[in-house]
Amino acid sequence: MTEHLPVLLAESIAALAIRADGVYLDATFGRGGHSRAILAQLGPQGRLVALDRDPQAVEAGRQIDDPRFSIVHAPFSELEKTLQSLGIAGLHGALFDLGVSSPQIDDAARGFSFRRDGPLDMRMDPSRGESAAQWLARASESDIREVIKDYGEERFAKQIAAAIVAARAAEPLGSTRQLAKLVGEAVRTREAGQDPATRTFQALRIFINRELEEVSLSLPQAAARLVPDGRLAVISFHSLEDRIVKRFIRASGVPELPRDLPLRASELPEALLEPVGRAIKASTGEVQDNPRARSATLRIARRTAAPWRN
Repeated sequence: MTEHLPVLLAESIAALAIRADGVYLDATFGRGGHSRAILAQLGPQGRLVALDRDPQAVEAGRQIDDPRFSIVHAPFSELEKTLQSLGIAGLHGALFDLGVSSPQIDDAARGFSFRRDGPLDMRMDPSRGESAAQWLARASESDIREVIKDYGEERFAKQIAAAIVAARAAEPLGSTRQLAKLVGEAVRTREAGQDPATRTFQALRIFINRELEEVSLSLPQAAARLVPDGRLAVISFHSLEDRIVKRFIRASGVPELPRDLPLRASELPEALLEPVGRAIKASTGEVQDNPRARSATLRIARRTAAPWRN
């Protein structure tokens, strides 16, 4: 099994500008690489709250015996409710490491990988919601096509959807190997070095877990909880996620107003978030050590003193 290496670890921890007595949120605990690095910089009065929707990740988090740390089984779209229940009013920093983790991919029973045969599940939280197999068994051909096209940016979505509907008429699609073989036969050409099933598996995973909706719902909650000068750091792994993050930070800046609006500079609305530097990519050395880092993008924003606009 591949060791889970936190992506952009040093860069994301530096982005949080950690203060010893601060309160921080790790919205995606995973196997705790980022959380442990944050705890290492906190003093006795500091506090770290971690969230994860994966029960296995939560169980791993409960092995951390530290009074400054707590972990909650919840998707990060529920961070506002979680922080309220813990009595936390403000955060000095919030970190998101989006996407699927190495332990999830490496466990064939989770159904995330087309390289390992297992049940076609793909749920980050197997205790909730519908599996990929269940959805594919009932979805219309047009819905399957739209999901694969929109979330996988797959140009052969029409052919793949038709092949899935035809195949399920003969037998249920219940395993990752079945689906990967089916997609491989439907996709005749592919980028060099990329498995034909890559985009389809990505699309289904994103859809089944509502990953883009989770990001869109959680970012405003996290930003609203940041104290002035608090930091928001988000690591994304594909263009759909990164686009949401980039637009959110931009939209939280000074609103665009009509050019002819008679306002003095002092009367302009204040930005809520200010971007910190440019987007950060993994170094060549990190990519060599951890190929998963190749597509990672880290964006950082600082909370201003302006009151939050709902």
